[in-house]
Order: sequence, then C-alpha cells, then structure tokens
Amino acid sequence: MKDKKDVTIYDIADKLKLSTSTISRALKDHHSISEKTIKKVKKTAEEMGYRPNTLAASLRSNKTKTIGVLISRINRPFISSLISGIEIAAQKGGYNVIITQSHDSYQDEVNNAKTLYNSRVSGVICSLAMETIDTSHFQQFIDKNIPLVFVDRVPKDFDTYRVMIDNYSAGYKATKHLIEQGCKRIAHFAGSQFRNIYSERKRGYIDALKHYNLPIDENLIVYFTTMSFHEGEKATNNLLDMQNPPDGIFSSNDTTAVSAIQYAKKRGVKIPQELAVIGFNNDPISQIIDPGLSTITHPAVKMGQTAAEKILSHLKDPSNKDEITEITFLNTEVLVRESSKRI
Repeated sequence: MKDKKDVTIYDIADKLKLSTSTISRALKDHHSISEKTIKKVKKTAEEMGYRPNTLAASLRSNKTKTIGVLISRINRPFISSLISGIEIAAQKGGYNVIITQSHDSYQDEVNNAKTLYNSRVSGVICSLAMETIDTSHFQQFIDKNIPLVFVDRVPKDFDTYRVMIDNYSAGYKATKHLIEQGCKRIAHFAGSQFRNIYSERKRGYIDALKHYNLPIDENLIVYFTTMSFHEGEKATNNLLDMQNPPDGIFSSNDTTAVSAIQYAKKRGVKIPQELAVIGFNNDPISQIIDPGLSTITHPAVKMGQTAAEKILSHLKDPSNKDEITEITFLNTEVLVRESSKRI
C-alpha cells in the first residue's frame, strides 16, 4: 500500500484557482490578503489535510522556532518543573521545545549539544551534567550567535546568560536552621564540587558553622556522585556508625535526605529528637515522608520561565549585547517541617 501523498500549497492553489503566492500569504495571515480569502484558503487546507512543511521553512530561513533544552534527568521533580516553566514561556512566545537528557554523562551532553546544533535550534537552555568539566562543546552556539542560557547547574567560566539561585545563601540558611534547633554536630551531604550549586551550598554550610563557633569536621562531609537514594542510605549508615555520630544532616537534595530519614528510623534513631534533617528542592516526596522533610524551596518553574524569556528576548533583539553575561538570581526560603523542628 502506497503512502498517501502530502498535500502542498500547489494542490490548494489548483483547487481554488489561485496563485501559490496568494495561498502562501493567506496561510500566514498576510495583511495583503482579504479576510474572506484567508478563511477560504484555511478551510480548504484543513479539508484537504494540508500540513505546513516546517522543516523546509527552517532550512530556508535557518530558523526553526524551536528552543533546545539539555538537562540531566527528566525524572527528577526539579527538572520536570524546570521544563514546565520553559514550555510555558516558549509556547507563549510561539516557540516549540526539544528536550534531550544527558543522564549526567559528559559524553551524552556533548552528543546532545551537537544534535541540537544540527537541528538548527533557535536557542539553547542547559543544566549541566554532573560529569561535565570542559564546556567547549557549547562554543558552537556562541559562534553562530545562537542564544545560550545555563540554568541551575551553570559553568564557572563560560560568559553567557545564567539563571540560578544564591546557593551559598541557601546553604547557610539551611545550616543555620539546624543550629537554631540545637544541633551541634551537623553532617553535610555534598554533590560534585565541580558543580557550582554544590560547592556553594557546602561553602554556605561551612561559613554557618564558623559563624556559630562550631567545629568543622571533614568526616561529617560526605561527597556524592549522583545524589541517589542508595548513596544516601550508605552515607547515613556510615555516619551513624561513628563513635560520635551527627545530630543533624543538611543534604544538598531531597532524595538523599529522605533516604537518611528512612534508614535512621530503621536503626531506631528518633527524627528529629536525635537526628534533625533538612533537604533541598522541596520535591513532592518531602511531603510524603514521615516525618515531613524540612527543605529549601527551589523555584524551578520560575527558573525555567526566566531562562526561556531570556532566549526570546535575545531573539527579539540580538543587538543587545549588554545582557550577554547577565546573571539572574531567584530567591529561596527555608520550609520547616517535622524532620528538623525541635523548638
């Protein structure tokens, strides 16, 4: 069985006895075509099953009206909320979104960046993979004046748009909260220090301890590879096995904080009386766990919207070079629940 031939503007023109240029302009609501003709052309196009060839149009104009999104793992609540924010702003601006995952692999990120580049995307939004140190694969977008926005996990040495939170302040506030609840030995679940978000959260944690004259014990700082549930269990087990275990944990994400609560409870440790825990992100799981997890709010949807708006703003006025290294900081708050509330 042969595939049915696609309907073209030539077929519509032949049926309506109009020129192809008239059909083309009518489909684009051009001001030179009467409203009556536009309605007739669109009605006929729909009846005939016409589909605009966006690929051909993009090749002619070198623009696709598409924003490429390069993220780590789509199954993380923060990332899915980030994507939602991107799509809200992109669709409002008349753009589509292509999503690729790096699975926190540097090589996958390199390959995905090349795919987006070859797909002629109009702009790119990226949250870096955990493994990524070298960011030279993003230079291809800069060289072609394709606007690039890094969001959340941003490089330290790549001058372009960045949308992020003040991770240092957030780390300080989380640690301060535990101290104010009476914690004296606070452990920290730290992500890869190549990622600015985790190095800054750790810096905030250390400075809060210093400010309140509490000792900094390197044995209480645990470095994670993927910030997974399994890693959280293993770290909690090792900490509780210490001769002088911690009485508080500040985790750089909610996943490992939840695993710490669950594992500590299995070992008979009372939460928060014996071990107070605070996470980061305010993922849905933080409200399901018993006791409810204290956490740092992370405005994922707003970050996604802001990143997409930066792309759209640049596409509207590419001549505005002053914003090329702009950093947008969004606020965070300590959300106190039962896992850390002693007072």
